[in-house]
Amino acid sequence: MQGMEELAHAKVNLFLRVLRHREDGFHEIETLMAPVTLCDSLEIESANKVEFRCDKPALAGEDNLVVRATRLFFSETNREPKVRLTLRKKIPHGAGLGGGSSDAAAALRGLNRFFDVGLSRERLSILAAQLGSDVSFFLNETAAICRGRGEIVTPAALPEPLSLLVLKPEFGIPSSWAYSRWQAAREVAGEIYRPQKFGDIAFVNDLERPVFEKFVFLAQLKTWLLKQPEISAALMSGSGSTIFAVLQSNVDGDLVAQRAKSELDSQLWSWVCKTI
Repeated sequence: MQGMEELAHAKVNLFLRVLRHREDGFHEIETLMAPVTLCDSLEIESANKVEFRCDKPALAGEDNLVVRATRLFFSETNREPKVRLTLRKKIPHGAGLGGGSSDAAAALRGLNRFFDVGLSRERLSILAAQLGSDVSFFLNETAAICRGRGEIVTPAALPEPLSLLVLKPEFGIPSSWAYSRWQAAREVAGEIYRPQKFGDIAFVNDLERPVFEKFVFLAQLKTWLLKQPEISAALMSGSGSTIFAVLQSNVDGDLVAQRAKSELDSQLWSWVCKTI
């Protein structure tokens, strides 16, 4: 088969509730996640062994989730591991946008199609859950309510696509760190944490409390966004460090991003996209 490309879309959490700490060390959550048009791309080609390349050298190691997904796929299908994968990144690392998990799901989907082995979506989901809590969600490329530690996925339809401005400072935040501090910070009061009603969705993220306590700039960024007339809602995605804003109709998100960089941080990374 000729080489093929598989897209790996980022996600945002339109709401994220942390329910309790589980005995297995994870947290029980309920979240509405939606894929967005921001995406990485994974090129899959024939080769004489497993080869992995990435345009971000720091992410090109054997511990990359694409490599782990590829090894798992070949183990599951008992095929000789021969493939070249080239990952081109646009989703920033440590952003709460699910880039690594989405890349892993793209590898499973793409390898299944490239080698035409016909693994069912259910079987792929079992493999995905072994790689990370969010990987199962990314297999379906549709909005979904995710429960458990994130691996129990129920597809959900958004009323209409949302136009988003995504902003991220230079620093990232490890998910494990944010969740480890949820218990201590969950009663922290503050107007900034109140759910924001937009359409049928109440935008709220229980991880904002522990994250904002340490990373005060993110609280400032969210507060700034909510004061802008072009913004309908703003929320941290996942465990951060991305803050996304829902844009009103016919708004130029790039102009809002330029203003944010001018008034808050000239090094902010920004992207204008839509939910899928």
